[in-house]
Amino acid sequence: MIDFEEELKNYEPSLEIEEAVDNIYSHDLTDLTDIFREMLEESRRA
Repeated sequence: MIDFEEELKNYEPSLEIEEAVDNIYSHDLTDLTDIFREMLEESRRA
């Protein structure tokens, strides 16, 4: 039987995943919320 507690102790995240997470969080990317806010502001000005 698998001992999940023991497996979790041995877990090491993939370096590729860590790099991807760092890259994602270090960039200020435009998302849909930003686009909707910009559209709302433009419609209010018109």
